[in-house]
Amino acid sequence: MNITIAQLNSIVGDITGNLARVKEAITGLNKETDLIVFPELFITGSVPRDLLKLSWFIKKAEEAVMNLVKFSAGYPDLGIIIGAPLPTGERDGIGLYNAALLISGGEILLKQAKSILPSYDISDDGRYFDPSPGLKTIPFKDEILGLTIAEDAGNYPGLWEQRFFPTDPMADLAKKGATIFINIASSPFTVGGDEVRFNVLKNQARHYRIPLLFVNAIGGNDELIFDGGSLLLDQEGRVVELFPYFEELIAAVDTSLAGIEDRFRPRDKIESIHDALVLGLRDYMKKCGFIGAIIGLSGGIDSAVTCALAVEAAGSKNVSGIAMPSIYTSDESNRLAEELAENLEINLTVIPISPIFESYTAGLGDHLEGDAEKKSLAMENIQARIRGNILMTFSNRFGPIVLSTGNKSESATGYCTLYGDLTGGLAVISDLFKTTVYELAEYINRQDEIIPRGIIDRPPSAELKPDQTDQDTLLPYPLLDRILRWYLEEGRSADEIEAMGIDSEVIDWVIRAIAKSEYK
Repeated sequence: MNITIAQLNSIVGDITGNLARVKEAITGLNKETDLIVFPELFITGSVPRDLLKLSWFIKKAEEAVMNLVKFSAGYPDLGIIIGAPLPTGERDGIGLYNAALLISGGEILLKQAKSILPSYDISDDGRYFDPSPGLKTIPFKDEILGLTIAEDAGNYPGLWEQRFFPTDPMADLAKKGATIFINIASSPFTVGGDEVRFNVLKNQARHYRIPLLFVNAIGGNDELIFDGGSLLLDQEGRVVELFPYFEELIAAVDTSLAGIEDRFRPRDKIESIHDALVLGLRDYMKKCGFIGAIIGLSGGIDSAVTCALAVEAAGSKNVSGIAMPSIYTSDESNRLAEELAENLEINLTVIPISPIFESYTAGLGDHLEGDAEKKSLAMENIQARIRGNILMTFSNRFGPIVLSTGNKSESATGYCTLYGDLTGGLAVISDLFKTTVYELAEYINRQDEIIPRGIIDRPPSAELKPDQTDQDTLLPYPLLDRILRWYLEEGRSADEIEAMGIDSEVIDWVIRAIAKSEYK
């Protein structure tokens, strides 16, 4: 069978636009194409979340599906598989399925609902959908299709330490005579997720000795990034075709071909993070209607990495920097900010904040007197908030989105300022620990020195008071990041972290800092 994979970028809520992209893809097909496959929930965009609770939205999605059914009559030899929400027609339950539809010749030949409805991390299918009442295969051309959606393909016994759902849809479809599995998905990017996903799919194809086609979504929708990586595996689990990550592509695959052993290679961690952030930022700006971006450049590593990513995502003509030096800003910081702007070929505006800071403090006068430590903190935060106000003023006046530059290490421990350096429409590197930010800087410089070496090598500092460095307040970042990863991402207790050789007082300090920063 000649199948075309449509690894395309949808927009959440833009049902009209998504349908237009489907029709455009179909119109451009070769006559030899038997089947074209689109990702999960492509009609609505993924993930539509509480839009699924709106009756008018579901009605509009139904109308789009029927429009596509009517359109398909003009292509009588073509099958179309696409994801869409589908009303169950039942009074009991939630009343909606997450469905894969097989459309051909002006008819819906199969409506297959998703069986496994996870509720973890970003997935909350159980809130919006009812599980499939059953699984069916369907003959089409020379194959018997077994359709599944996302997690349906990965629930076989022994795969997970804790199995939350008792059924294995793939096993049921194999028993019902499927000669090819087709899984449509909106599987989001996670570091190392490409290898996990591939091994799950490979094991299913190999176990049932049935070829498997996986079609994944691509693109950024708000904080979610879908990485593509669609593929075709033969009955031995070998790769026949592997589509690129983080790119749209429409291309044909031939299910009769044999695959190649060991063709899959896991992506490099930092390369994949880089590509995910560039795609996510580009799509966020495009889908929200921003042409340009603006960043406060301090001469530090976080703003440098954020700015370099923005230039890759939007182009140098659409990115601007603002340097806002104070009396505590070193000459080196000013020079490095200018050098970065030159390397990236972006416009740099310099606005000294000392006069504004002096006006603030003069206006507050005696109100700041008293506790010296708290006064010092207030004075530091005033500077950060002045900078945030300047950035937002430029955004209001000229229209670019402000990109905030905080990383996960600092945000988690409260080393940031509410309404100051947290100001922005998108926090590009906020899920990266500081040590990862440094790795990303080295990756950006893999061919040419984009980020000046001085920015990478110098001790990081907020420069809000004399001779300040981050390590005056925080632990060394390699140690801090290890503890944060264990505590925040792996859910380990203080006792478990101490058993790994970390001093209990250090652990307690980190946990207290995390708790205090919840206010921010």
